[in-house]
Amino acid sequence: MIDFARVQKELLECGKDAEGSGITVVPKSDNLARLIGTIPGPVGTPYEGGIFQIDITLPDGYPFEPPKMQFATKVWHPNISSQSGAICLDILKDQWSPALTLKTALLSVQALLSAPAPDDPQDAVVAQQYLKEYQTFVGTARYWTETFAKTSSLGIEEKVQKLVEMGFAEAQVRSTLESVGGDENLALERLCSI
Repeated sequence: MIDFARVQKELLECGKDAEGSGITVVPKSDNLARLIGTIPGPVGTPYEGGIFQIDITLPDGYPFEPPKMQFATKVWHPNISSQSGAICLDILKDQWSPALTLKTALLSVQALLSAPAPDDPQDAVVAQQYLKEYQTFVGTARYWTETFAKTSSLGIEEKVQKLVEMGFAEAQVRSTLESVGGDENLALERLCSI
């Protein structure tokens, strides 16, 4: 059974440092087994400037079993499926330890963005491009980051206006949009479940 007291403690810890690290974890709804994590793209990589959302599902055995994580934001990376967002990372599989936390797992995912392992790929097409046409890989990864992981402030205002017109309070809309990295559909889903 999931240790919900631990999960709540981990959420508080992430919240304390969110401004410094840029890493957040919030419940997807009132169910603490379904969470949304966000990580900033690492500086000096094609992912820089992007905010990436990760769907997190906690198995019944958490923290003795690893959380299930997959990118909700599309990303071009050898160790992340460009189709499903599945992540190939040892600590999310056989190298998990109960001493690790959601935040350390997200930090590891962020580190994976900085240091791809194309010899152990999740996405063979991306891995081949990384190995054989590195500049094309960098350009594609940058393009995907610009297209899928960045939100303009103008876009946010339009989203706020749309959701306010649906009858939600502006302050609630702004905080919800911020917690889901500007994803209008996720924000609407969360606002409807409140």
